[in-house]
Amino acid sequence: MPDSKTKGGILNGRLVFIKEFLKHPLQIGSIIPSSRYLERRIVEAAGAASVDVIVELGPGTGGVTRAMLRAMPRHARLLSIEINPTFNKLVGKIKDHRLIAHLGSASELREIIAQYGLGPPNAIVSGIPFSTMSPSVGSQILETVSSVLPPNGRFVAYQVKNQVAILGRPFLGTGQISTEFLNIPPMRIFRWEKNA
Repeated sequence: MPDSKTKGGILNGRLVFIKEFLKHPLQIGSIIPSSRYLERRIVEAAGAASVDVIVELGPGTGGVTRAMLRAMPRHARLLSIEINPTFNKLVGKIKDHRLIAHLGSASELREIIAQYGLGPPNAIVSGIPFSTMSPSVGSQILETVSSVLPPNGRFVAYQVKNQVAILGRPFLGTGQISTEFLNIPPMRIFRWEKNA
């Protein structure tokens, strides 16, 4: 059972999330953070329990980040890339030596991975809303995602709409789609595994 401090932190995180959504609706995929049910599905789809390196694009207030850290091996590294300074600051407060909280754009994915001397990521998880960005920017990000993943690497995107599947098809092929209804709004989970 969460203590009152934890409940206060969750409530404060939700309020910050809503405030940032209202300020930057095209950068944020939902008006409220992910549910714990969605977090669990994302962690499983990414195979977080067996990664060496995992990258998170658009961690928001860090709910999925924390869930992945709970599942990851002790030696693994998690690189979160967030364009919103308020969200990046919140994620940066998570006390875990395996986490790197980077303020920047997903479009600079390759350079950011190299900046921290990380190997190819076993998984990339994305909460950034591909449906509200230009198709050219979305395609460029997905092409980079495909190019940095090693054989058998996984890409997982949780989205309200299916734009990521359309944009990702030339680079990643046809992925698997499932829906988590215990989330507001219900969220689609897209998963690709790169061919060996």
